[in-house]
Amino acid sequence: MRLFRLAMATSMLASLPALAFAQTGTAPAKPATPAPAPASAAAPARPVDALLAKVNGAEIRMSDLQALAQSLPEEARSMPPQQLIPMLLEQAVDGKALVVMARKDSLDRDPLVSRAMQIASERALQSALVSREVGPSITEAAVRAKYDAEIANKPGVEEVRARHILVDSEEKARKLIADLKAGADFATVAKDNSTDPGAAQGGDLGFFKATDMLPEFSAAAFTLKIGDFTIDPVQTRYGWHVIKLEERRNAAAPTFEQAYPELRQTMIQDGINKVLTKARTLVKVERFNQDGSVVKPTDGATPPPPAKK
Repeated sequence: MRLFRLAMATSMLASLPALAFAQTGTAPAKPATPAPAPASAAAPARPVDALLAKVNGAEIRMSDLQALAQSLPEEARSMPPQQLIPMLLEQAVDGKALVVMARKDSLDRDPLVSRAMQIASERALQSALVSREVGPSITEAAVRAKYDAEIANKPGVEEVRARHILVDSEEKARKLIADLKAGADFATVAKDNSTDPGAAQGGDLGFFKATDMLPEFSAAAFTLKIGDFTIDPVQTRYGWHVIKLEERRNAAAPTFEQAYPELRQTMIQDGINKVLTKARTLVKVERFNQDGSVVKPTDGATPPPPAKK
């Protein structure tokens, strides 16, 4: 469930247009229309949403092109406006023309198409809800407050610098350990024997945190003393490792700019979880088995062992 919600959060990042605008420089898809000012007050400047074309009377405005731009790769969004806008306008005209043709052929009444349209409508509502409930709270000030509370002025995380030799069998690893015990140079042995891409650098992995590596690798590396290597091979899904510890240090806490993307995504995830929890209180869920039958209390229970004859 946690992994599914993380995937859902990722797919809903686009539902926060104001935040996307802040990061990409592309304006939100639909600018909000300000409330009318009192007659005695000066009217605030209204966002310009220029009319660019009509297709059978259906309008295409600048905000429609901004919405299309959100689906483009970043390098395409960075094109000069004089190139990007005409391209997006032609895309929008083509899209309107296809819709006209599809409706003319009554495709909107096809059951499969109707279902797809319903799903798209529901996704738009989901995104709108997330944007309304979560978006306003994800401000730079809020992210900075989280940074100040959780990261700033905290001691850095321990890092180590290590070398390793990777081979495909325990027997090979033990033979190399014997060579190292006899005085062989670790970097030279790594260059000559390791199958890891870093063999050319003598197996040097640079500095890393415990969470950067597989648990069994980190458990071995972080318990070594500087200059020591593992006297027993360490097995991971990649093969058998011999590890030598070179240095230890405490990494400095990341700057706000470095931590910002991850903190922001965490806040969005937390906000979506709260919305999902609240939404679940408003619905009644009935579950069925994959064959459509009603779920019984005994479904999913471990079947009893076969009776002895």
